[in-house]
Amino acid sequence: MKKIVVVAVGGNSLIADKDHQTVKDQAEQAAKTMSYIASLIEDGYEVVITHGNGPQVGFILLRSEFARDRLHTVPLDSCGADTQGAIGYNFQMALGNEFRRRGINKSVATVVTQVVVDSRDKAFKNPLKPIGPFYKEEEILKLKEQEGWDVVEDAGRGWRRVVPSPAPQEIIELDVIKKLISAGVVVIAVGGGGIPVVRTEAGDLKGVAAVIDKDHASALLANKIAADFFIISTDVEKVCINYKKPHEKAIDYMTIKEAKDYIKQNQFSPGSMLPKVEAVISYLENGGKKAIITNFEHLGAALDGKSGTLIVT
Repeated sequence: MKKIVVVAVGGNSLIADKDHQTVKDQAEQAAKTMSYIASLIEDGYEVVITHGNGPQVGFILLRSEFARDRLHTVPLDSCGADTQGAIGYNFQMALGNEFRRRGINKSVATVVTQVVVDSRDKAFKNPLKPIGPFYKEEEILKLKEQEGWDVVEDAGRGWRRVVPSPAPQEIIELDVIKKLISAGVVVIAVGGGGIPVVRTEAGDLKGVAAVIDKDHASALLANKIAADFFIISTDVEKVCINYKKPHEKAIDYMTIKEAKDYIKQNQFSPGSMLPKVEAVISYLENGGKKAIITNFEHLGAALDGKSGTLIVT
């Protein structure tokens, strides 16, 4: 049996820098990213790809705001669906081209994925996730009244809309994803943490204005498909403690207990490494086997135990 690897790709990994943000730029960056994934597949792994979408959702919301006086705005759950399709398309094309060049007989499919959240999740009472563009105070207060937004002033840079970030509970398309994996298809799923939906009293699904953390949703998926490895890609080779301080230290290996101790010591930034480490802990505590945090350049070496940060129970 081939080992199953879930690789969580950051949405920011498709943005090389502030001067390269166009659709063409992102497609080129996707091709670079997928070349590393193709190497894992060439080495015999079954790979499931998840991804972030923060910058891409931001672009859609900004376009929507510019067109507000001419056209209907785009709901946040639809933004998630749009980016799942667009990013999945870039990944599918890039992998397909890599497979052709390497002589790999594989198919790739993107599953537009809904993820159930609990409408009683405390995050709905305390929305903290900033999304979309910055506004002047008078602009956003008007939108707050019109749209019912929650808003916050962001460190003197302007005002922003904030939305809840509830925990993922259930992946609606899980059976489809499992069948595709069994058929040998490379699956792209749970994009942007999944499209957040809640169940109504009648049992129907309904989209909500929220953002699910993509690493936590990826951890849930990795558990549900019994993945052998859960890999979170980032922009550094290894997790570090005392990051960017005189006594910075790269971590080769850590247990759940050690990871929790580092969290208590505030070693990981809430906006970057902390949710990744928390997602890994969740995966391992719910039956996961091995987790790795590393960058794309070291994916293969990390699976061979020669790079990255390995986290185990």
